[in-house]
Amino acid sequence: MENIKEIPELYAEKNKASDYADFLPREVRQLIRMGSITGQTSGMCSGYAQANLVVLPKKDAFDFLLFATKNPKSCPLLEVTDAGSKYLTDIAPGADITKDIPKYRIYEKGELVGEFTDVSDYWRTDLVSFLIGCSFSFESEMLNAEIPVRQIEMNCNVPMYKTNIKCKSAGIFHGNMVVSMRPIPHELIPKAVLVTGAMPKVHGAPVHIGFPEAIGIEDLAHPDFGDPVIINEGEVPVFWPCGVTPQSVVMASKPDFCITHSPGHMFISDVKNVNLKY
Repeated sequence: MENIKEIPELYAEKNKASDYADFLPREVRQLIRMGSITGQTSGMCSGYAQANLVVLPKKDAFDFLLFATKNPKSCPLLEVTDAGSKYLTDIAPGADITKDIPKYRIYEKGELVGEFTDVSDYWRTDLVSFLIGCSFSFESEMLNAEIPVRQIEMNCNVPMYKTNIKCKSAGIFHGNMVVSMRPIPHELIPKAVLVTGAMPKVHGAPVHIGFPEAIGIEDLAHPDFGDPVIINEGEVPVFWPCGVTPQSVVMASKPDFCITHSPGHMFISDVKNVNLKY
C-alpha cells in the first residue's frame, strides 16, 4: 500500500467502515490521528482485535483492575499501561492512546462532559489506561463462518443496551452489564455460539439469547448506545457482554475523572484475532 502520509486525499471518499477491512491497523490508526477517520470502526482491519478504553486516575486504578478481574466477560483485559504513559507496549507498541481512537468521551464525577477526537490536552501524569477486548474482534470470524453481521451490512454502529444483569462490585465500582446485540438466523445460533465462545478475551459466547425483556431490555428499536438494526423474519436477537459496561459503571460509580472511547469507536490493535482464541 502506498504511503498514506503522502496521499491522504486518496482515502477522503472512503466513508464506510468496511472500506477499511483490508487495511493494516497501523494504517487506520494513522488516518485516525490525521483526522481522516472519525466514525465507528466495526468491520475495519479484518482479522485484527479491537479494544475498548477506560482511563482513570491512579488512585482509582486498582479498584478498576479488581472490577475487571471479577467481571472478565464484560471487561477482558488486553493491556494495562503504567501511570502517566500515553503509549502502548503490548497490543500495539508505540500507539498513542490519546490520539489513535476516532472519538473519545470524558466523564467528571460520572457526568459526560464532552466527546473529542483527541484527548492529549487532557492527559495527566497520574492516568492509567485499560484496554479491554471488544466484540467487534470476533465479527470477522463470524463472517468467515458465513454468519451475517447486520451492522456491517447496514454500515452503522452495533446496538448496545443496558441490562438488569448485575456486575460484581469492586471498591468504588459497581453497576450492571451492557450488552451488544446481533440478530442471528435461528439455524446459525449454535455456530455463532461456538465461533464467539472460542474467543473469551473479546467477550466470548453470548450471555443471553432471545427474550430481551428477561434481561431488562424493553425496546430493541431504541438502544442505549449505538444504532438500531433490522431484525428479519427467522432471526433471533443474540446478546454479548459489551465493553461499554465500564462506561455505564463509571456513570453509576462517579469517579472524579475518566476518559473512555465513544461507543463503537474502538482502538484497533496489532493483535490478530487468531491469537486470542483458546
